[in-house]
Amino acid sequence: MEISFTFSDYEYFKLLSLFLALMLPFFCSLLFFFPFIILAFSQSNKRKACKCVCSSSDLMARMLNGGGELMVVERERQQTVGASMMEQLVPEITTHVLSYLDYRSLCSLSMTNSSMRRAANDDNAWKTLYHKDFTTEQDGIRPGNGWKAYYAATRAIVNINHRFFDIIRERSIIQMGQLWLNADYVKCVHASGDIFTGYTRVIRSWQLAFNWELGIDFQIQDVSARVMSDMAWVTMKAYIAMDHSGLNLTNVFEFHNGHWFLVHHHSSEMMFNDGELPPLLG
Repeated sequence: MEISFTFSDYEYFKLLSLFLALMLPFFCSLLFFFPFIILAFSQSNKRKACKCVCSSSDLMARMLNGGGELMVVERERQQTVGASMMEQLVPEITTHVLSYLDYRSLCSLSMTNSSMRRAANDDNAWKTLYHKDFTTEQDGIRPGNGWKAYYAATRAIVNINHRFFDIIRERSIIQMGQLWLNADYVKCVHASGDIFTGYTRVIRSWQLAFNWELGIDFQIQDVSARVMSDMAWVTMKAYIAMDHSGLNLTNVFEFHNGHWFLVHHHSSEMMFNDGELPPLLG
């Protein structure tokens, strides 16, 4: 099959030939300069990268030559980004939030992670918890080992003092003997006014009280504790339901060989004004 091209006008052929003659050197030149164009583009990118590096180097130089504030701001920014929500709160708000927790929850919180441990060990948080659970009378003291350790010591004394009244309810002379320090200077003053000195006489007085007195129902209120390094005392009031009377009580404890022992108990009857009655027992 034969295909033939025929030009009706000779001028068209001349224009086409001229166009091809002009374009051929252009394409040849483009092919020749293409590698140089690629190389120039690559050098341009390198100069931009160098400019960025130099800018960073200049910034670092300014930071090292007296621009320490920039370094501090950047470090604080990084710490803020990595900090927990609790760490970003101001101390007053953190203390207020933690004040809604009891001591068991606060101890559990301190075992979750490092940031929660720092927040839960805050001295102001334990001071607030101490005032909420015990008393505000000791606001002016400065515990040597911090408020957390002082709270733990006070909690231990309050628990032992509570155990003292549980023993009375259970009428257990064996446990009462274990609670008192075996020393000749311990004293016990019962509500009757009788005073007993020395471990043997004190325990014997409690045995007589358990044998002769009927079981009594009483409530302890207004408990206040003060803890020193090796001594503590607790004051409280006891309201007795049977005869609608009340007692002022004081217990003194000493710390020996890792344990607290009772060394002094004092009980005296409350004096009520005419027409005044002790609180009703629930």
